[in-house]
Amino acid sequence: MRFPNREIVDKVRKAYPIGCRVELVKMDDEQAPAIGTKGTVIGVDDTASILVKWDNGSGLNVVYGEDRCRKLDVVKTVCYGNEDIWDSRKEAADFFLRAIAGSEGSECERYTKIYTELILGKEVCTDE
Repeated sequence: MRFPNREIVDKVRKAYPIGCRVELVKMDDEQAPAIGTKGTVIGVDDTASILVKWDNGSGLNVVYGEDRCRKLDVVKTVCYGNEDIWDSRKEAADFFLRAIAGSEGSECERYTKIYTELILGKEVCTDE
């Protein structure tokens, strides 16, 4: 296998910064986590492989040119003082849309504010 050049390594590091969340799409390894396993990026090495701390405890790297993962659209919501981290903006929006439908008054207003901020693309969506 030929190692990627510095430009490719830098591009992968920019696309997958430390702390971002990913989901495994493809990995051909007997020890591989199941497809769909989520994890947190802890770095990108000089071969452009993505170093991931998988939620199931695995530490296998996503090897550049061989394996695949996708970056998740992580969003944080704060409702009634409770913070939640969502790996999918769509899942969060669907949740708060259902909450709106099942509420009224000031509670409905809180959920509507969070839902609106989710749709607008904010990284942190609050009811305040």
